[in-house]
Amino acid sequence: MRAILATTLTGPDGLRTGEIAEPDGRDRVVIDVRYAGVAFPDLLRTRGRYQVRSAPPFVPGAEAAGIVRSAPELSGFHPGQRVAVIAEGTWQEVVAADPAKVFPLPDGIPLATAAGLPLNHFTAHCALVRRARARPGETVLVHGAAGGVGSAALGLCRALDLRAIAVVGSGPKVAFARAAGAAEVVCGADWAGQVRFHTAGRGVDVVLDPVGGDRFTQSLRLLAPEGRLVVLGFTAGAIPEAKVNRLLLRNTAVLGAGWGEIAVREPDYPGTQWTELVALVERGRLVVPEPEVLPFTEAGAALRRLEDRAAIGKIVLAFHQS
Repeated sequence: MRAILATTLTGPDGLRTGEIAEPDGRDRVVIDVRYAGVAFPDLLRTRGRYQVRSAPPFVPGAEAAGIVRSAPELSGFHPGQRVAVIAEGTWQEVVAADPAKVFPLPDGIPLATAAGLPLNHFTAHCALVRRARARPGETVLVHGAAGGVGSAALGLCRALDLRAIAVVGSGPKVAFARAAGAAEVVCGADWAGQVRFHTAGRGVDVVLDPVGGDRFTQSLRLLAPEGRLVVLGFTAGAIPEAKVNRLLLRNTAVLGAGWGEIAVREPDYPGTQWTELVALVERGRLVVPEPEVLPFTEAGAALRRLEDRAAIGKIVLAFHQS
């Protein structure tokens, strides 16, 4: 079968299209991949900067959507069924996954949309619901709001009756953030001042920060009393440090949202999240934006778009579209 291989730890430049053996399907759900999601951890893995290093050659990707080819008895899945999946190495034509990481698709969710739904929405849901314990009516500041995790967070804020303020890096991303669910969008060097204006100086109840760097320090100053800053990652590259005396001043907190660690410790957690997310979609509360679809042969270009911060929303790679 065809696959995208990271042949060197040089990011997009190290990607090659190759032929590899199909996976062993014993005790696994075997899925013909139609689309595979592209996420920032894929870029980190291909540069050898992820928490878990992979020795090349390896297949990047961690999420996909497609059609079940075969499944174990009592798994709950059957041939021909449309599913989304989380698995290691999804940038290939066929994947075999643990049934606990395979998720049935309602008819209303297209396969291309589903391919980019799990990682971003699971992460945003974990951050808002489990870690921040955000309550209806609270104000949430979302950094990187035009990216995959950020736009997922905006949609969830709207679905959960949270007021979202989106931070974007450029003018073209403003309209996208508004459509994704932002009540207000701030942009430019004075983004913090704009947040203070939109909150009448009170600050925000929750910050979702996948960026890190200087954004983190400024965001701490924007927390309202008993506000929570949730760390999602460090796309800016720099890992910030907090002066914890600031946490005492307004009884604020800094929390990590490591979805992967929870999913390993609690294998049923992704399935529970999927049920909640699908219910929101079916009730019309959660609208998942259509992703940008690129041929799988353009995987390198997709990663470059993430690295250059040129991507808006989610990018997925097309394998078999028929």
